[in-house]
Amino acid sequence: MSQPALEIETGPQPDAAIIWLHGLGADGHDFEPIVPELARPGMPPLRFVFPHAPVRPVTLNGGYAMRAWYDIIAIDRRTREDEPGIRASQALVEQLIGRENARGIRSERIVLAGFSQGGAMALFAGLRHARPLAGIIGLSCYLLLGDRLLPERGAANAHTPIFLAHGTQDPVVLPFLGDEAHRALAAAGHEVEWHAYPMPHSVSPQEVADLAGWLRRVLAAERT
Repeated sequence: MSQPALEIETGPQPDAAIIWLHGLGADGHDFEPIVPELARPGMPPLRFVFPHAPVRPVTLNGGYAMRAWYDIIAIDRRTREDEPGIRASQALVEQLIGRENARGIRSERIVLAGFSQGGAMALFAGLRHARPLAGIIGLSCYLLLGDRLLPERGAANAHTPIFLAHGTQDPVVLPFLGDEAHRALAAAGHEVEWHAYPMPHSVSPQEVADLAGWLRRVLAAERT
């Protein structure tokens, strides 16, 4: 696999995989501590895959090179988005899914997840994947290339469960962007479970608990 990643298996012969994309400037280790919180009793053996984004200059941070799934000029709805970078990272996600398929885990048993920039990427790639996924998770994120959602989304994931959550005090990815993503996906007919928490650009214990319950339901429903 060309994209380096941290992997954690919660038991022998994993039955499902969660591919988790980190946020801007972090790496695959950022959400490593969440594994015990999500791999609770009653869950099947899971393989968590935490890829490290490529290192690239980021305009928003003065051109400083850091791990990023795509360049960011500004997080708003007026500034040009880095479509080439987004498409390149979509291809990386496809490689990661394909690697799990080659190791015996069907797409229907794969959850694509991410935080902030990684969550935006999970939504973008997941909704365009050619095979049904078990679920898509977007935490503290937003829609990428929002005007392309309807013409580009694939029929395979039209009914895939989506978990979206955002902090009401988020100063980095403003709350209206998360709510905008929720409303756009719901209006397009997607099955979205939406949560808002009194927190900044972070993850809260209640959010993790809600996510663990959602994951248990999604993976139990898909276990056939």
